[in-house]
Amino acid sequence: QVQIRESGGGLVQTGGSLRLSCAASGRFTRVWSMAWYRQGPQTQRELVASITSGGNAYHSDTLAGRFSISRGNSQSEVHLQMNGLQPDDTAVYYCNADADTPQAGRRVFWGKGTQVTVSS
Repeated sequence: QVQIRESGGGLVQTGGSLRLSCAASGRFTRVWSMAWYRQGPQTQRELVASITSGGNAYHSDTLAGRFSISRGNSQSEVHLQMNGLQPDDTAVYYCNADADTPQAGRRVFWGKGTQVTVSS
């Protein structure tokens, strides 16, 4: 199995910054891409940003310029730098990894999420 662990969430004031981290561990042979999603109290889960193993990044049009995804030291680690945070950014932020596994083939694995709260 593959475990996804997010970290870095917390409480921040409007205009502040946070850096989320996500690491995949366990039995996998390759990570094709990793992504960040978020789900606010009254909203559906939405894609924030993603990055492929080759380093190609995608950012939501509404968040590009404030949020930036990057790879860590390995293909199984990503970060999300969030600047200029607003109360509307309050959400649970989830990370996923699209990975090849010996037992289950290629699957998308999800973390449990990390809470980001932006106070006004």
